[in-house]
Amino acid sequence: MPHQNTIAVILAAGKGTRMHSDKPKVLQTVLGETMLGLVAGAAQAVAAQVLTVVGHGVEMVRKAHPELAEGFVLQEKQLGTGHALQVAWDRVRASGASHCLVLNGDTPLVTPEVVEDLLQTCRAGADLAFLTAVLPDAGAFGRVLRGPDGEVLGIVEAKDYDPATHGPDTCEVNTGLFCLNVAAMENFLFSLTNANRAGELYITDLVGFAVEAGLSVHALRRDDSSGLLGVNSPLELADAEERLRSDIVSRLLASGCLIHQRASVVVGPRAEVEPGAEITGPCRILGASRIARGAKVGAFCQLTDAVLEPGAEVREFSHLESATLQAGATAGPYARLRPGALLMEDARVGNFVEMKKSVLGKGAKASHLTYLGDASIGAGANIGAGTITCNYDGVNKHKTDIGAGAFIGSNTALVAPVSVGANALVGAGSVITKSVPEGALGIARARQSNLPGRGKKP
Repeated sequence: MPHQNTIAVILAAGKGTRMHSDKPKVLQTVLGETMLGLVAGAAQAVAAQVLTVVGHGVEMVRKAHPELAEGFVLQEKQLGTGHALQVAWDRVRASGASHCLVLNGDTPLVTPEVVEDLLQTCRAGADLAFLTAVLPDAGAFGRVLRGPDGEVLGIVEAKDYDPATHGPDTCEVNTGLFCLNVAAMENFLFSLTNANRAGELYITDLVGFAVEAGLSVHALRRDDSSGLLGVNSPLELADAEERLRSDIVSRLLASGCLIHQRASVVVGPRAEVEPGAEITGPCRILGASRIARGAKVGAFCQLTDAVLEPGAEVREFSHLESATLQAGATAGPYARLRPGALLMEDARVGNFVEMKKSVLGKGAKASHLTYLGDASIGAGANIGAGTITCNYDGVNKHKTDIGAGAFIGSNTALVAPVSVGANALVGAGSVITKSVPEGALGIARARQSNLPGRGKKP
């Protein structure tokens, strides 16, 4: 549960030049989720309130994450991490929180557990706590300075690090995750200066200030924290995505999921796959998808925000978005189920069938080459190949209702709004513009005529 006396500030104002993209870096995606969204999820699991410091591309960020907009704080000029926290500090004060977490919006692998550990260090008495990592190549990361007894002395940004002054490089770096005692940091935050090579205000300088003032400073060194460092390039983004993908698949396998071709299976961080579900790669299961025990997903499928109940099956080369398959329902191969598609128990959608905002009743079938839009199909109905519900008149969408047990012949166009009654039959090749009563036969096609003169005489 989130801690009521804790607020989190996510730094997300940067452009991310090295990503070579017009959109803000924090909107780059990892397994279908933006980096900002993943960081916000970790923060929301721990903190009662989350602020996001935005700047570059603020409207794009607002459009991508309207749920975070109430906590947006605008940093009009990006003058460093310390400046970003300064512009958010009035709202931190107003929140009444005793502790403030600071996270970077480009660390998609941060977890609630890591954030919780950091917070608990401060709650145990530290005035300032931050997370560190030891890297083979520290590169452009700020170096952590320690005394002879291992005590923290400060953090020096890479541009300002000088071995002659600061001692040998231990390659222990700051990951950028901080927890601050709000009251203790109040005065130090606005004492930051830009007296450094970059001319920016750094949060990292708070460490030195706190040490000089005799406050309690803790650096939590994690042996496996390289994944908590910021993503700054397409290569680093790809590495982070693969690491997260592999971790999720390994966790699902350990829980009892059946996964074939594991290296080509992608499951997003918000997706839920129950033990006993069966997945074959390559496939992608993204968003808030839920795959129940006994459900199957075949190869070359993509599911986004889809729900598969026990015994449901999605066969190869199918695409589902915000669609639901109830127990025993089957879709595919080559099916496309768009938002609002619902297959009830034991219903079947076959190859090259598209559904949108439609319900296929219990045991009903649409086996091939069909479009069902804004339609309700009753239990046990059969939809013949080539059937189309003509739901759009150029201005508005209209609904088609097909009753239980109805049989729609092949190559039929149902011009909505229209209904076909229970157990009615529509002849193949019909264009139905008027409702067909229950139990009736509806035919709307011209009588065949065979005329002489077309073929060659023997």
